[in-house]
Amino acid sequence: MELFTAPWWSALLAIILIDLVLAGDNAIVIALAARNLPAALQRKAIIWGTAGAIAVRAAMTVGVVWLLQIPGLMLVGGLGLLWIAYKLLADQSGDHDDNPVVTTFWGAMRTIVVADALMGVDNVLGVAGAAHGQFDLVLIGLLASVPIMVFGSNVVLRLVDRFPVIIMLGSAVLALTAAQMVLGEAMLSDYVDGEERLPLRIAVYVLAVAAVCGAGWWAGRKQSAEKTDPDALV
Repeated sequence: MELFTAPWWSALLAIILIDLVLAGDNAIVIALAARNLPAALQRKAIIWGTAGAIAVRAAMTVGVVWLLQIPGLMLVGGLGLLWIAYKLLADQSGDHDDNPVVTTFWGAMRTIVVADALMGVDNVLGVAGAAHGQFDLVLIGLLASVPIMVFGSNVVLRLVDRFPVIIMLGSAVLALTAAQMVLGEAMLSDYVDGEERLPLRIAVYVLAVAAVCGAGWWAGRKQSAEKTDPDALV
């Protein structure tokens, strides 16, 4: 595929659309992970978290053929993302205590990079497929995702400050993504594919959202109660 030809521009447009569609989940993770940091560190966390996520995604893109050969990858990634969605919702304290800020900052970095590694499989596969082996298109696709993720994270962060319920909605979106990854696992295709198994797939989506939101809400409520009255939920 030659540079700046019609097929090249078509592939580039497909990659940018993939980034726009799939970067939403990443923006939510970055914003929720950074929300408890002091205001001065939130933007830093977004920028460096995005950089770390892009680095991980670049490495995954290079090894996409190898990744496709790992059995159970989507299943493990989906279950890991469920745990992260729960933790982001359960951690509602917003306190900075006496702990060094750098510990909280690097904790946010760890959450962002790990979550993006788990969620980035669909993005990596989509970009690699649309690029048709063109390294320049892969590189442009990775670069294009940076402003999308940074801008989206800033928007979500501002909305979270005004409407805390978005934290619950964000975790629900991540739970849906996790369920989609689990259902996309090749090892489970014989059990979940086909129109006759549609109720089962719907049940998996509902269970994932209900489990994450219910357990996260309870953990956050218990945490808040223990701060005001340690014996409240005993």
